[in-house]
Amino acid sequence: MKTRLLILAATLPLAGCISFGAKPPPSLLTIEATSAPAVGADQNSAKARSITIQVPTTPTAIAGARVPVQATPTSIAYVKDAQWAEPPARLFARLLSDTVSARSNMVVLSTVQSISDPSATLAGELRRFGLDATTREAVVTYDAALTRAGQETVEKRRFEARVPVQTIDAANAGTAISQAANQVAVEVAAWVAG
Repeated sequence: MKTRLLILAATLPLAGCISFGAKPPPSLLTIEATSAPAVGADQNSAKARSITIQVPTTPTAIAGARVPVQATPTSIAYVKDAQWAEPPARLFARLLSDTVSARSNMVVLSTVQSISDPSATLAGELRRFGLDATTREAVVTYDAALTRAGQETVEKRRFEARVPVQTIDAANAGTAISQAANQVAVEVAAWVAG
């Protein structure tokens, strides 16, 4: 019993030295839709067109939680102390869903909900979702692929928005990228509604 207590007492000072990962940033970044469906508003795919919005694919540089900065045409760095609350592709897909639902009079369905509904499908690749150090801008580039309801052909279009950013840091990154993402989402909503 005494030996166990001595071992436990000897290991207590080490507890403060052990770390199981990087120190988390003071806060996590997210984006927010400037256009969202009204709370309590009814939507019915029998009365309006429907669409399924898939989570876009991404290159490895923006697939994780860190916020990329295009330092030169051939090198990428990351914003110090800036991390997304969840992967950018999921954040962007949710923003697209809210914007399309609010601005295009379309019902946005999940993949499971769309099985019995002849909905359109929006897929694509989120190619850029970060900052450009050379131009001091937040850049969001989305290559969209739309299959309209009842069609077998795919329409493709690239959307891009750039928003100036004063300083490349964690405080400015989220706000500027959110603005650029909302600009892209508004353009995509107008396109899919057409």
